Amino acid sequence: MDQLIYAVPAVGVLSLLFAFWKASWVSKQEAGTDEMKEIGRRIQEGAMAFLAREYKVLAIFVVVVAGLLAAANMSGDTQSPLIAVAFILGAIASGLAGYFGMKVATNANVRTTHAAKTGLSPALQVAFSGGAVMGMSVVGLAILGLGGLYILFSGMFSGDNALLTTLNVMTGFSMGASSIALFARVGGGIYTKAADVGADLVGKVEAGLPEDDPRNPAVIADNVGDNVGDVAGMGADLFESFVGAIIGAMVLSLGFAAVKDGDLNPVILPLLIAAAGTVCSMIGTFAVKTKEGGNPQHALDTGAFGAAGVMALVTFGLAKWLWPVAGTQVGSGPVVLWWHVGAATVIGLAVGVAIGLITSYYCSMGKGPVDSIAEQSKTGTATNIIAGLGVGMQSTALPIVMICVGVVAADAVAGLYGVAIAALGMLSTTGIQLAVDAYGPIADNAGGIAEMSHQEEVVRERTDKLDAVGNTTAAIGKGFAIGSAAMTALALFAAFMQQSGIAVIDVSSPLVMAGLFIGGMMPFLFSSMAMKAVGAAAMEMIEEVRRQFREIDGLLEGTAAPDTAKCVDISTSAALKKMMVPGGMAIVTPVVVGFCFGPEALGGVLAGVLVSGVLMAIFMSNAGGAWDNAKKTFESGDGFKFEDGSMGSKGSDAHAASVVGDTVGDPFKDTAGPSLNILVKLMTVVALVIAPLIASDVFTPFLNF
Repeated sequence: MDQLIYAVPAVGVLSLLFAFWKASWVSKQEAGTDEMKEIGRRIQEGAMAFLAREYKVLAIFVVVVAGLLAAANMSGDTQSPLIAVAFILGAIASGLAGYFGMKVATNANVRTTHAAKTGLSPALQVAFSGGAVMGMSVVGLAILGLGGLYILFSGMFSGDNALLTTLNVMTGFSMGASSIALFARVGGGIYTKAADVGADLVGKVEAGLPEDDPRNPAVIADNVGDNVGDVAGMGADLFESFVGAIIGAMVLSLGFAAVKDGDLNPVILPLLIAAAGTVCSMIGTFAVKTKEGGNPQHALDTGAFGAAGVMALVTFGLAKWLWPVAGTQVGSGPVVLWWHVGAATVIGLAVGVAIGLITSYYCSMGKGPVDSIAEQSKTGTATNIIAGLGVGMQSTALPIVMICVGVVAADAVAGLYGVAIAALGMLSTTGIQLAVDAYGPIADNAGGIAEMSHQEEVVRERTDKLDAVGNTTAAIGKGFAIGSAAMTALALFAAFMQQSGIAVIDVSSPLVMAGLFIGGMMPFLFSSMAMKAVGAAAMEMIEEVRRQFREIDGLLEGTAAPDTAKCVDISTSAALKKMMVPGGMAIVTPVVVGFCFGPEALGGVLAGVLVSGVLMAIFMSNAGGAWDNAKKTFESGDGFKFEDGSMGSKGSDAHAASVVGDTVGDPFKDTAGPSLNILVKLMTVVALVIAPLIASDVFTPFLNF
């Protein structure tokens, strides 16, 4: 059985080869006219330039943190300075995943536009293939990195604590991935929303230009932002969730290995589940097909749900093969049999699907929540904002209930290990889930290119159909990412308690209660920084767009070209300047609390940020998604029919109110909201990394309370 671990990095290599094959196929597709190619080139250059500048800044951060990690882990029975190597590799893997995904997504957008000239089905294939590169790159690099590190380090350490030291070192990989993910999400979110707000408020509301009009100076920056935020950002987000879930499950499996005389099957099972999910994701991509006139959403659902169904069966098979026949028990926990492990995985899959469906209901056009916002837009901007906030707050209830049900059910069948396996089960088919999500911005870009290059109406109709599905998949993807973050953070939290020697966190302790309040405050302070950053960058963008409309003769008439490069530079500079403080805060806070006040206080901080962060993330993401589709309700077809029988169409006062609501919702759903789930996970991962250094049996806070 020991040789089975080599299958994990092998599947990682297979996944990367699959991504390379898809990328090669996309690059061979026709890119269309010279005008289309030029627009596509400008979008790609803007996206890659942003990544290059961002990675230069992050490289300094990675080197500094790696040095601190190495110095802090120079001594100790279960520590090793090699954690710094794992940290650097995790950061590099996350960065590479973003680079590969962004490169191919910006290749696929213009090719999707050209394919739409032929039909809906070819356009879907190009867009989804581009998204599949992102998905398979993420999971391939994750399991290649973790599998390779486990094989390398497990043979490097010796003694009674060899396995524990190996896993402690591997947590560095998760921290590296989480660090890059937070900066990618925050930076990408600031970039895309600064451009989007400027393009909408000046181009659409003030100048009356249609969506993606080539006369709008901010439109290229807006298209670049779709890739920066929803391809590279989402990819980094799910990369670190995937890695964190695997690490959390492996750490919690240590107890099972100990009571079974060093049986390592429970330890390597999470890696094998992740590898199996990657294979299922690859198989699922072949099921994504549609006929001309068909519904792309059904095609995407067939691939995603089909992969999840196959994965559920595979997990039961793996558990029966690897889990001790008589079951095993740690302490007073339940006796865990092989089918309990399989059941926990299915629970995670079911919770993930349920959260996605709930999110879809609250964010989809034609459903009650979105229609209620459109209805209240009739009386102006204020009532639109009030309705959107109400929908966002209400939308937190059912997802939280589903997460609670999943946690309690998984714990009942397999203890805290079951919770970790449920989180991994939810993320096991990340490859195809991310492919579906990354498809969205490709389709959105394709529609923009069709508009800017003056394609026939039928081309724009086909890209709009793909884009409408992409809006739904994006909302579902954000819900899935938040739900998986909650489960993953809980598993990492349990691993932190195990590693730091905490049996119980007493909330009646003033120190722990103070930690709870500090943790609960963090998402609000973090969100305020992200929102203010978008506001400041958007103001600069708005002034620039107004200046160009005012000073460039013939721009509004279409006889002069806008200076799109200036708008791209504004978004890039703002994103890089504003992402450092909130990102650094997420890393510094658990370190300061842990070393100054001890592991119990840090446990309180983690509990507070988990509860507050997950609720805020769901609220902000769903409110923003609902505001977005309320606006699109007025822009589609004949518009929206109010309860009194009157119609609200594009250009009406109600539509103008909905545009403002959508603009408010943009940083909700694309900057602060999605970044919060990474904040929760990053703080928990940092706590797990420093847990051996602040363990309750060896650590005394230097501030003696």
